[in-house]
Amino acid sequence: MPRPHADLPVVNFLRNWWQNDSSTLQEVVFYTLCAAYSLVAVFALIQLIRIEIRVPEYGWTTQKVFHFMNFIVNAARALVFGFYKEVFSFKVRVFRVILLEFPGLLFFSTYTLLVLFWAEIYHQARSMPTEKLRPGFLVINGVIYFIQIVIWLCEWISYNAVTQAIVRIFFAAVSFCAALGFALYGGRLFLMLRRFPLESKGRQKKLREIGFITAICFTCFIIRTVVVALSAFNEEVDLDVLSHPLLNLLYYMVVEILPSALVLFILRKLPPKRTPAQYHPIR
Repeated sequence: MPRPHADLPVVNFLRNWWQNDSSTLQEVVFYTLCAAYSLVAVFALIQLIRIEIRVPEYGWTTQKVFHFMNFIVNAARALVFGFYKEVFSFKVRVFRVILLEFPGLLFFSTYTLLVLFWAEIYHQARSMPTEKLRPGFLVINGVIYFIQIVIWLCEWISYNAVTQAIVRIFFAAVSFCAALGFALYGGRLFLMLRRFPLESKGRQKKLREIGFITAICFTCFIIRTVVVALSAFNEEVDLDVLSHPLLNLLYYMVVEILPSALVLFILRKLPPKRTPAQYHPIR
């Protein structure tokens, strides 16, 4: 006779694999995330130092700012997960929310910087005006940060299910806009380069670079959009809670750690020592 209850532990685990209150599992997961983010942060910092040594005369180029912001984002995440016990024990809940959500905004700004860079290249190649792109990038980011600060203030005054849903829907919308930006300008630049003859290995490599980065970033922001939107209406998909360590591990690995590591690896090549016209200083 089969024992119907023998498989219940397996079924329950598969059904609720992300819900686990084991302190040991929480330590393993969150310290693993801390270590992974630390490795990416170190890689970004090393790459920034290598670029600065290679081309110190060009100041803060877009490439340098991108690597610096990558270092800040990943270092912030590493600190949050390394001290997760202190973070999750804050009596004022909004402080915990800010520590968990602010690196996500920085991640958005960091990778949309690539969209800005590609937009400038595309507009220049098409003889289109570029003077409004950088101010537009700054204005969009400023508006997003302003709205987020207002939401945090509302959460400080009254943290409830409504404010929690609003902030997650807002994050989902921001992530979706980032995905559209990569699809629009990454796709345009990729198609534009394909029209040129691929007679050199350098151009083929640049085409693959843009294609891979576009696919990676578009995918990670779309996944972030879906998961964050679901978490606004379903507590079982709530990310930043201690009882969902495996969900946190899977989510942050897929939408931040692996994409960051892959993009940094793809962009690991140092810039050539040529004229400063190739670089775009941050002014």
